[in-house]
Amino acid sequence: MSFTSPFTGQVIQPTDVSFRAITLEADSTLSWPINGSATDNAAARIMDVESLSSGLTLSGVIVTGTNGQCSCTATPSLFVGQAVVVTGTNSGTATGITPGNTYYIIATNGTTTFTLSASLGGAAVATTAGTTTGMTFALDAFSIAMPPANQASVGIDALFRNTGSYSFTVTDYDNSPIVTIAPGEAKYIYLTDNADTAGTWDLIAFGVGTSNVDAATLAGYGLKAIGSTLNAAHNVSTFSSSYTALTSDRATSYVWTGGSGTLSLTSAITLGNDWFMLVRNGGTGTLTIVPDAGIQINGASTIALQPADSCVICCSGAAFYTVGLGRSTQFNFTQLTKAVVSGSYTLSSSEAANTIQKYTGTLTGNVTVVLPQTVQIYYITNQTNGGGPGYQITFTTGAGGATATVPAGQQVILLCDSVNLLNASTIAAGAVNVSLVDGTAGAPSLNFASETSTGIYRPGSGEFGIAILGVKLFGLTSTGLTIPGTGTFTGGVQGGTFP
Repeated sequence: MSFTSPFTGQVIQPTDVSFRAITLEADSTLSWPINGSATDNAAARIMDVESLSSGLTLSGVIVTGTNGQCSCTATPSLFVGQAVVVTGTNSGTATGITPGNTYYIIATNGTTTFTLSASLGGAAVATTAGTTTGMTFALDAFSIAMPPANQASVGIDALFRNTGSYSFTVTDYDNSPIVTIAPGEAKYIYLTDNADTAGTWDLIAFGVGTSNVDAATLAGYGLKAIGSTLNAAHNVSTFSSSYTALTSDRATSYVWTGGSGTLSLTSAITLGNDWFMLVRNGGTGTLTIVPDAGIQINGASTIALQPADSCVICCSGAAFYTVGLGRSTQFNFTQLTKAVVSGSYTLSSSEAANTIQKYTGTLTGNVTVVLPQTVQIYYITNQTNGGGPGYQITFTTGAGGATATVPAGQQVILLCDSVNLLNASTIAAGAVNVSLVDGTAGAPSLNFASETSTGIYRPGSGEFGIAILGVKLFGLTSTGLTIPGTGTFTGGVQGGTFP
């Protein structure tokens, strides 16, 4: 039914208030501005509402004093007059606060401390300090109630827009919910039945505005909503066993905490162009970054992060690259292991960045390795099977300068001046002699790698000895040649005079 004028037959509506801005500091009930009379809380056709209560659960609550003083983990907003609903079962050491009751904040610093009263604006409750284990402290989310429906005609309407950071609920006069309006949302309600004070209300959802809830909805990997804005965020995760990075690891920071391990990367095609993650080796061993089969990182099949190394791994959709690859000065050397067979091999910049280089494989021909034309020092070990003819590996810059050849089973230190490759293992300028330890027949001081018990040594004062297979066969002294044992000189001894 509607209220109609006996004079005109037209529907009578309460005096119209076009707009109000409302700040909810507690539950509120609106009234109709009938006949233009003044009211402190009139219902307007358009209402911008900001609720000061988050409706969130407080965490880390501890009772700190004897007069209702409490502390909690930092919250977005605490204020005087705010209702706190306590539920659960108290198994902590604090007393004075009873689950099932609603308390009110009478003093607060706005974020981490507050004082409770059993009534709004009343005296502080008596408490004993201690923990609140088992109890839940929830901030009361505010509501705004419409005036009595039976005092208005059907068709009366109102538009609510949430301009704050917290949700609030619009209820009928009997406090039954009509709609909960989230930050940034706008809801239009209208009366369809005014038979009683509650009435029947229908609603239409309007478009949302700008608020932190929009930001929270939009926030994806690497983004975080703070207030009404989006902000960069890199969550930190630790791992100590081998792991495969997934699409969901976008923008995440991973810290390795184990010994030697592996971080595998999902296919670059799957991850897509613009995927990235941050990695730091905080462990005690090498962390090897291994892309999916056939995919390279920095032009190589793998890279190694030594302890304290870190980088950003970026995906192009076809390959991976690192940005800001920081090398620890404590673990300054990295090693390249490269299998070769024959022909020429040109090292990529990432391969040549490894100071220590180990070459493996079975050679079927001579190998040439082309190093970048940069100033560098290399520690080279040729651990290949040189093949029947004794194939070798030759190193060059390709700039026409000096080259270096390393036979199988040998190691060298090479100095590169960007053009020439020079063997660093030479006698220093000015040296006139080389000193050896005395050695023994079983371990001559100068021997052969393939037969370490054959060579020369010093058996005693003023004596030069030669051992073969660990046995002294003869020695030279100031008095002549001594041949231990007996034997036959096949073909004789010729030349000179023999005593």
